[in-house]
Amino acid sequence: MGSVTKFNHHCFLLPLLLILAATTTEQATHHFLPRPRVGYYGSACWNVESIVRSVVESNFQANPANAPGILRMHFHDCFVRGCDGSVLLDGPNSERTAIPNLSLRGFNVIAEAKTQLEIACPQTVSCADILALAARDLVVLTGGPWWPVPLGRLDGRVSLASEVILPGPTDSVAVQKQMFAAKNLNTQDLVVLVAGHTIGTAGCVVFRDRFFNFNNTGSPDPTIDPSFIPQIQSQCPINGNPATRVALDTGSEGQFDTSYLNNLRNGRGVLESDQNLWTAPETRAIVERLLGRRFPFLLFGFEFARSMVKMSEIEIKTGLDGEIRRVCSAVN
Repeated sequence: MGSVTKFNHHCFLLPLLLILAATTTEQATHHFLPRPRVGYYGSACWNVESIVRSVVESNFQANPANAPGILRMHFHDCFVRGCDGSVLLDGPNSERTAIPNLSLRGFNVIAEAKTQLEIACPQTVSCADILALAARDLVVLTGGPWWPVPLGRLDGRVSLASEVILPGPTDSVAVQKQMFAAKNLNTQDLVVLVAGHTIGTAGCVVFRDRFFNFNNTGSPDPTIDPSFIPQIQSQCPINGNPATRVALDTGSEGQFDTSYLNNLRNGRGVLESDQNLWTAPETRAIVERLLGRRFPFLLFGFEFARSMVKMSEIEIKTGLDGEIRRVCSAVN
């Protein structure tokens, strides 16, 4: 993997994203309870972002897989009970024990950041906010955009594996749209957030049949570029280890860019649900628009940042609904 990207690499996006943050904050004033806002902690924990960033950077350098791991964790957290850190809670029947979450990585990074923040600012910063900041910082470290993260979420007290219902690797666009709409996310949010797979990986078990025996036809999925099939078959042989992980953006592994979208256009999506974004007309039009501009990365980066802010405010806990955990893996 290439060298670590500096945090000022995409500061050209800052003016637009500050406008975005101001809009988000203005909209928040219409709620009865306080909503997340940029600069929420102020003097109570003035260095919260630098503490999280320092922990994230050191762990990323030691293990770059933390980037897709924590980005995915943030998504899984927000889609179940909202962005309340419930995915971080330990327990015999907690969200962490649900099958889609068994492969999540990066819990140690969030725990380390929490430990450092409890030293600097005891009982002040929520685990949900730490997770939102860490996801943003890791996107930056892989070459993606920086955006201001509204803060002020509280941590939830409930975490149930039975409530973990997430978009799946074989879902049609119709199913994906329905699940995103239930979280007040539109079709464009769907496309750009799923395109976070540009730094993602997946275990062979979730897509291998697509490259060998699609829907029990005995042949690969016909939407796959024929020249791409041997590459994935060699990485995920029919009798190979089902836990082997494969990059979802082949040719640009671990780098946040538009290569993932180009791969969809060329029939080189690894997951069926991803490739469906190209085969379905409505989502295909969004992919084409993102790729059709003179500087596609600028547009994709801006839209991704905007949708990440929107996602990070799903069903957040405020007031008496939550707490500031002392440790992220247990309620107080």
